[in-house]
Amino acid sequence: MPYGTMLQVIKHPLIDHYLTRIRDIDTSCARFRDLVGCVGTLLAYEATRDVKQEEVEVQTPMEKCTGLRFANNVCIVPILRAGIGFSDAIVSLFPDAHIGHIGLFRNEDILEPVEYYKSLPIQIGQGPVLLVDPMLATGGSAIAAAKMLKEKGCKDIRFICLIAAPEGIEKFHIAHPDVPIYTAAVDRQLDENGYILPGLGDAGDRIFGTLEKH
Repeated sequence: MPYGTMLQVIKHPLIDHYLTRIRDIDTSCARFRDLVGCVGTLLAYEATRDVKQEEVEVQTPMEKCTGLRFANNVCIVPILRAGIGFSDAIVSLFPDAHIGHIGLFRNEDILEPVEYYKSLPIQIGQGPVLLVDPMLATGGSAIAAAKMLKEKGCKDIRFICLIAAPEGIEKFHIAHPDVPIYTAAVDRQLDENGYILPGLGDAGDRIFGTLEKH
């Protein structure tokens, strides 16, 4: 998949360790949520490495000095519902972030996204937007969400996911070649139902405990 810098597979021993536990069917719901958050923060750290900064003067207890801050507030937009469980820890990295939400569900007959909710900050077009969802499977939801953000004037969108399928990456890149993907792993393929293999099951069910085993 020759996508250059538009596909960033973040490699780190911590991510490898956490992702292995996340995949494990015997990992509890509570532990799954914690580990997803840990990987989310590491991915967000890398995804914001090159955001625009500006100099500011601050007064320390000793003297004045010059520091750096984000030139514009980061906006975090999870794709509901699984994106909520993925974004909570990411939000903790950016206490001044604006938060939006996009609700999409997958029509299982045609494997296409259907919008049911959208709430985006007025200022969303001013700075970098982190679009987050644990899975990039068929790519439908991520493609639709990125389109909604662009319609709101967003020009700096970064998509963050735990794992991605080659099929979803290809479709997303075709639809949004200007939006980089940050992920912890690219898995083998999709099955006949559009689920990632080897994957980790249904991320939303495992985050919220709506199924006992996966």
